[in-house]
Amino acid sequence: MADQAEQAFVKTFLNTLSTQPITYADDYRQPPENSLKKVPVLSVEIPPPPARKIAEAVVSSSATVSVLFKSSKPPASYTLSVQPTDTILSIKAQLAAEPTAPAADVQRLLLKGKALADNKLLKEYNVKEGDTINLMVKPGYDWDPTKPKTMAPEKLTLNASSKPAHRHQRIPSVVLSPSPSGETPGPEKDIILTLDPGTVPDSVATETLTTYHETVAKPEFWERLHGFLRSEFSTDADALIAFEDFLRASKGSLTASEIAKIRDHVGVMGMAGT
Repeated sequence: MADQAEQAFVKTFLNTLSTQPITYADDYRQPPENSLKKVPVLSVEIPPPPARKIAEAVVSSSATVSVLFKSSKPPASYTLSVQPTDTILSIKAQLAAEPTAPAADVQRLLLKGKALADNKLLKEYNVKEGDTINLMVKPGYDWDPTKPKTMAPEKLTLNASSKPAHRHQRIPSVVLSPSPSGETPGPEKDIILTLDPGTVPDSVATETLTTYHETVAKPEFWERLHGFLRSEFSTDADALIAFEDFLRASKGSLTASEIAKIRDHVGVMGMAGT
């Protein structure tokens, strides 16, 4: 009995000691035989960092690339050597210099279904050697690639005493009728726009283009047109589609600032703010 009582006391005493925290002195050092062995480290030579290829980057950005411009309707294709730093607008001008290509102001260039903006560089769209860019023309423009252009757009001259208001080289002939408004009714006159200097005198062509631009550049004109379309169509979605069609057809004679003023005034925003 005495041995059992002593064993129970010792066990209880040891359990009590095991619960007490162990405190080491400040100068305590672990015995070397209890320390972990150091892992040997092999000395490996580190290669120097590669030098920056600034010169090659400059050369590659200025090198020309061959790009295929292809149209499906009507079928046509053109291969041009352009630079990645060229703007889309300058590339359109190069393409318009081809004998059977459409004018620059009616071209629409698309890459993988995305329209290319005129003020951006070609390298911003990651166009590489041998890539294909789709070529389309604006609605309402009649383009036949089988027939060469009979007159270069830059040969069209207007009166030297007046400044032409039309900033583009060439637009299709259209007939516009004034939109209905709440003003006093009067005789309606169609506005005929044409680029054939043989049928219309230079002074008449200049005056017609000037008055046309002054009218379509007014935000109030588009506000009245938007109201008329909303009254004619049963849904606002249909009226918005018709408004965009009218504005898209008139973009050739409007600047980006004028289009922005029209959209701000009417309250109709387009894709990507255009």
